[in-house]
Amino acid sequence: MNYIDTNPNIVQWSSEELFIPYKSPLDGKWHRYFPDFIIKMKDKDGKLVTKMIEIKPRSQSVPPAPRAKGKHTKKYLREVAVFGINSAKWHAAKEYCADHNWQFVVLTEKELGI
Repeated sequence: MNYIDTNPNIVQWSSEELFIPYKSPLDGKWHRYFPDFIIKMKDKDGKLVTKMIEIKPRSQSVPPAPRAKGKHTKKYLREVAVFGINSAKWHAAKEYCADHNWQFVVLTEKELGI
């Protein structure tokens, strides 16, 4: 958050103050997704843009590697569930952002340089 506070191009930001409804692929019920950040910032041309940002470990942002037939461990099933839920959240977030002319971004340790 130090980067957000010290970046002169960031005009306004909030953390987990907005929720987006999404339907879970696990139970078929509606849940609420709270994105990590909403940031209003000036782009390179000085135009004001709004970005919805989610920060996740890379392992939770890509589909788990398939296992050998019959080797579906509890860990693998948990990874599939987490990725499925994240995918549902992010699909809803992308639709919300498209409706509001915002950008949706998922950042992992790779993008953050960690």
